[in-house]
Amino acid sequence: MRNLRILAFAFIMMSAFACGKNDSGTASNSSSSGGSGVKIAVIPKGTTHSFWKTVHAGADDAAKDQKVDIIWKGPVKENDRSDQIALVQQFVAQGVNGIVIAPLDYDGLAAPIADATAKGIPVVVIDSAVKGTAGKDFVSFVATNNKQAGSMGGEELAKLLNNKGKVVLLRYEPGSASTDEREAGFLEAIAKHPEIQVISKDQYGHATQGEAKTTALNMLDKLQQADGIFCPNESSTLGMCGALKQAGLAGKVKFVGFDATDPLIEELKAGNINELIAQNPRRMGFEGVKACAMALRKETVPPAIDTGTAVVTKDNCETPEIRKVRGLE
Repeated sequence: MRNLRILAFAFIMMSAFACGKNDSGTASNSSSSGGSGVKIAVIPKGTTHSFWKTVHAGADDAAKDQKVDIIWKGPVKENDRSDQIALVQQFVAQGVNGIVIAPLDYDGLAAPIADATAKGIPVVVIDSAVKGTAGKDFVSFVATNNKQAGSMGGEELAKLLNNKGKVVLLRYEPGSASTDEREAGFLEAIAKHPEIQVISKDQYGHATQGEAKTTALNMLDKLQQADGIFCPNESSTLGMCGALKQAGLAGKVKFVGFDATDPLIEELKAGNINELIAQNPRRMGFEGVKACAMALRKETVPPAIDTGTAVVTKDNCETPEIRKVRGLE
């Protein structure tokens, strides 16, 4: 009898685990219904960062507004290119009506997206660019102007430093077009200030906050020399912030980060970050699904939709304008 109880318990636990994961190891998918039966798959870069949860909220809003059904499903970590490729192939095989995707890799996702387009499934690219031409290889590119956003970060840091000093750039992940562009924009802006020296620009924080913190701690000698720091996304900014706090440098070096999720706003209010360059993730999710729904109705869709940016400070972070950008209003 005792052995039977143990076997029953083991079966229950295995069943519970299986319900929490799908066969590919991605996070469990969720769906929102507008009641029409038109199905649009929305594939983010990952499912753990707060940024993507706000994108999801915007996609849900659009599903109701456009009267479509969305299926939200993505990799757990933002470096699982093979999983994201498999998801695109899976949804194409299932015959969804449309796809909205934030590509993890500029080159790696080009072929799966082209295959979906060739099979008559409209694809809208959000957040991060992919190889190809909007309006031809895919319907539209809905995103922040990432080069401009990175340039904003550089100019804001230069102002905080009175145009002189030593700065560090902690990059995100190789092959991520959105952050590649932000990093390039930052470096171009800093290059306009001859009295600012970039003392580190080739280190990558990678996909998680923990990895970014480890990288930052491993370059502590550079951080101790630095007058200013720039990070190009949520995880790199939070990881760097954690490293600065652990090293006793938080608040002693000028720090411009990227994104405006709740954890980042808390660090901003605490004085550990000076400024944030914010995207509008809720609008990104909304406009991405809306563009796909329009394409399915054979309506004209702009090949590029800029979802905007804003500079967030301790003084303005709770204003209606910035709260709207953060997806709170």
